[in-house]
Amino acid sequence: MRILHVVNGLGTGGAEKLIVDIVPLIVVKGHVVDVLLLNGENTPFLKELRELGCCTIISLGFSFYNPFYIFKIIPYLKKYDLVHVHLFPSMYFVALAKLISFSKTKIIFTEHNTSNSRMKNLFMYPLERCIYSQYHSVICITESVQQVLMRKFAFFKNKFKVVENGIDIHRVQTVIGYDRDKFGYIEKDRLICMVAGFRVQKDQDTVVKALKLLPIGYKIIFIGTGDRLEEVKALARTLDVLERITFLGLRTDVISLIKMCDIVVLSSHWEGFGLAAVEGMACGVPVVASDVDGLAQVVSGGGLLFEKGNAKELANKIRSLEDSAYYEKICLAGIEKAGNYDISIMINKTMVLYHSVFDQSRKDINKPV
Repeated sequence: MRILHVVNGLGTGGAEKLIVDIVPLIVVKGHVVDVLLLNGENTPFLKELRELGCCTIISLGFSFYNPFYIFKIIPYLKKYDLVHVHLFPSMYFVALAKLISFSKTKIIFTEHNTSNSRMKNLFMYPLERCIYSQYHSVICITESVQQVLMRKFAFFKNKFKVVENGIDIHRVQTVIGYDRDKFGYIEKDRLICMVAGFRVQKDQDTVVKALKLLPIGYKIIFIGTGDRLEEVKALARTLDVLERITFLGLRTDVISLIKMCDIVVLSSHWEGFGLAAVEGMACGVPVVASDVDGLAQVVSGGGLLFEKGNAKELANKIRSLEDSAYYEKICLAGIEKAGNYDISIMINKTMVLYHSVFDQSRKDINKPV
């Protein structure tokens, strides 16, 4: 098959990292896979994918919301057997390109979240219904995502297929963690790591507020960038904890950084899955995450959950891990839970869906007029 993945760009995020991880594995199975970006800005993930040399990377420009991209996408629909789309606005642009060009190419969309502003806007419903109608299948990365979409679009329920995200657990196990002195830390420091973009969905604010409630030996490493970065720094400055926080920006050596740390926190207002949480568990580092749909189901039984936005509870959960026996127990539980999310499971399920859609496409083409 010739498969095209379309995504906004390759900046910070679980969906973006997933592209980098799964494309080489699909190519190994004998398929041609290319990646089309709305925004081709050079990022660590883009550099990593380019260096792998497994696919052609196509950039439409250096913007996310240029409506002319709809027309630029149309020629690509004719070149591939399947088009797999991730994130908004890519999902809109591809669906509209298919609609106005009367393309017969089957398109698939992966819904990466349990919530977004479009879902909450009643005035968007007719347009949302039109967009989703163009997709042959919609991959839901957890059952929570599937349930949300089924409630909103009950008449499309047969489109919604659960394929949980995954990570390369074998690769994670082989990565060596960094020495702390490389970043100026000492052994007795209690390092908290959060991997997430600085955007409205993520809740670094609660982590900063929790740090204020923790002893001076606790320090935070934030990995990621985004529009809210300066706001979070300002909050840290106001709470007088800025000197206990390191902002590392975009990184591709996340696993080595996680293994250097004592605790992984994923604080979110909403979350479809939480790839960083699975990475933390697979590294054998205790994970403390917001108790929100999608993320809670991934972490439950393998880590600790705290009430969304509750800095005091987060601080208490973190301090509970000072008990070495309890710490070890959560480490082992996380490793076991992470085994459910090996990327090989995800790839196999994805390929079954691809072949099903592709076979249907050939039947439609050969159907008598």
